Amino acid sequence: MVDNAATEALVAGRHGDPFSILGLHPDGDGALALRAFLPTADSVEVIERKTGKSLVELEKVHPSGIFAGTIPRRRKPFPYRLRVHWSGVTDDVDDPYAFPPLIGEQDIWYLAEGTHTRPWQVFGAHPMSFDGIAGTRFAVWAPNARRVSVMGSFNAWDPHRFPMRLRPECGVWEIFIPGVGVGDSYKFDILGPHEDVSKQKADPFAFCSEHRPSTGSVVADLPSPPSDRDGAPRNDYAAPMAIYEVHPGSWRRKGDDQGFLSWHDLADQLIPYVKKMGFTHIELLPVSEHPFDGSWGYQPLGLYAPSSRFGSPADFQAFVQACHDAEIGVFLDWVPGHFPSDDHGLALFDGTHLFEHEDPRQGYHPDWNTLIYNYGRREVRNFLVANALYWLECYGIDGLRVDAVASMLYLDYSREDGEWLPNVHGGNENLEAIAFLREVNEAVAAAQTGVVTIAEESTAWPAVSGRVEDGGLGFNYKWNMGWMNDTLSYIEREPIHRGFHQNELTFGLAYAFNERFILPLSHDEVVHGKGSLIGKMPGDRWQKFANLRAYLAFMYAHPGKKLLFMGDEFAQDAEWNHDTALQWHLIDDPLHGGIQSLVRDLNGLYCGIPALHERDCEPQGFQWIAADDASQSVLAFIRWDAAGEEFLVAVSHFTPVPLRNYRIGVPRPGNYSERFNSDSRHYGGSDLGNLTEVRAEDVPAHGHPCSLNLTLPPLATVYLTWSGPST
Repeated sequence: MVDNAATEALVAGRHGDPFSILGLHPDGDGALALRAFLPTADSVEVIERKTGKSLVELEKVHPSGIFAGTIPRRRKPFPYRLRVHWSGVTDDVDDPYAFPPLIGEQDIWYLAEGTHTRPWQVFGAHPMSFDGIAGTRFAVWAPNARRVSVMGSFNAWDPHRFPMRLRPECGVWEIFIPGVGVGDSYKFDILGPHEDVSKQKADPFAFCSEHRPSTGSVVADLPSPPSDRDGAPRNDYAAPMAIYEVHPGSWRRKGDDQGFLSWHDLADQLIPYVKKMGFTHIELLPVSEHPFDGSWGYQPLGLYAPSSRFGSPADFQAFVQACHDAEIGVFLDWVPGHFPSDDHGLALFDGTHLFEHEDPRQGYHPDWNTLIYNYGRREVRNFLVANALYWLECYGIDGLRVDAVASMLYLDYSREDGEWLPNVHGGNENLEAIAFLREVNEAVAAAQTGVVTIAEESTAWPAVSGRVEDGGLGFNYKWNMGWMNDTLSYIEREPIHRGFHQNELTFGLAYAFNERFILPLSHDEVVHGKGSLIGKMPGDRWQKFANLRAYLAFMYAHPGKKLLFMGDEFAQDAEWNHDTALQWHLIDDPLHGGIQSLVRDLNGLYCGIPALHERDCEPQGFQWIAADDASQSVLAFIRWDAAGEEFLVAVSHFTPVPLRNYRIGVPRPGNYSERFNSDSRHYGGSDLGNLTEVRAEDVPAHGHPCSLNLTLPPLATVYLTWSGPST
């Protein structure tokens, strides 16, 4: 018999040890008693699994559905099933409380330490078979909860039906539920330590989620690691990296903006387009499950689940594989910096501040009204570090771009005095976040060959891409936000004023090799009232497009890898709107189509000319020719290849007045070919230039023994390469 208090606690959903009551137990007289909790059942029989023989009918000992009875002539546990009669329907079911703990002791040890390298293989919902019985094993970390249950489509969302077993060594609750399989929806019903009412929470380790506005998790198979996991050649520092940044929900839409493209649709449409345009990589805005479309994925809750907006986890894995088959790398935006406080998410997960800091001076982002992970807690670090490895291992992702790194590094980020807590040394550096970022980057480097991590870091924090052992953060690349801000500020000015601001183009070269940089023209520059990229350009319509062509060509010649947000490659007129597709009709316009052709050709040149990419991150790959002609807004420089033999000369002119007989020094006598001219008629320009070839004259200039006498088109950038000795 079970005392009344325990029975009432079980029925009320307050009992923290259901396995001590339910299932088979010695009855005290050497026999076996069986108890089952089956609300709404009329009667229950115990069936011997091997023979199908009915052994006993259990007595209903509580009106809420507790059945109990002694098994005749049985003294040792044996395989059984329950024959349940419900309102005229009879089901033979397996009892979840007949199964032992399924998480092994080694896993328990590493989970308790916070050092498990693949916790996603333990936590979450895993379809499996045990003793020939198909079902799903559930496990969740909730160390302070008094009781955790699984509720879902398989038990009429009853929060009391399947209370779980606590593994106190590590604060993990687990249960194996027979008959639950792929596609079933579920949540965890959690009763906190000081709560009278439980809360329903989505699974932090769910591999799939319900489509919003539903917020449940979905049982799914864990993706199998791809077989061709080696992105080293396309991700090498000396390789070209032309990144197309994509929001998968608004690149294109179905019909009249009525629905999202699926991953299959994107594989059929996006990949050929990216290949045609010559980009080497796609960077996806966050695809982790998120509750609000308007966050663009930057407020994720399901870090282990590709968003259901676009299909299943298998569909996403197939998309990544299709990219790799087309020799296109895939980067994901990854957001370990904050998470929203939605009721079904991580906030107060087990009734306590489990994932977030309790003190809002450390655990709350005033800018975004979101919560901040507790990077000092080993289990939270393990959750996040493992998530980075999960995307790389299970989906074959080539790299992660880590969002909002500056907000993680500084304790006083967007805070006034009194709104933040100094570190142990009295400073504003978040020592726990720094250690976490280093741990992520070291773990990624150790686990995956040829994978990169990229920091969106908007301050002058030193050595973001420096080695951890040398005191750096360990990222492979950093977004060059300073270059982006300065050069956009310059190009937005009327040409008559640019001569006073030449330093906005040249200053980036003073620190261009302090980090390994990516030059980003990202989504952040075309939202929140900033308008479109073409909308930033001054002048009449022709001049706007000429300015943009010259600026993009300057960017592609500048040291650093390249990133361009979708729509900028054809000069979308409107500010980006995540609720609608890009303005694809514009490419029929000659000027918009010209920008698209220009970007395609720039990608081809950038990838095809070693001098433009091999030394993107090395000072030996860059040499000034002329940086001081501010009065005519001209810049000229050389890019060298890795061997120091081949080179490209880039000249940018940012006024609308053509310059003739403009002399620049060059390092080698002979003939030079004009390889690219942003003023070409093919791009919508005036077609002013230097024909096909220019001969270097024996006239010293800019410290070089010979020079070129050039015609510089208005608002244009030209590239020239040495084509051989003069004949």
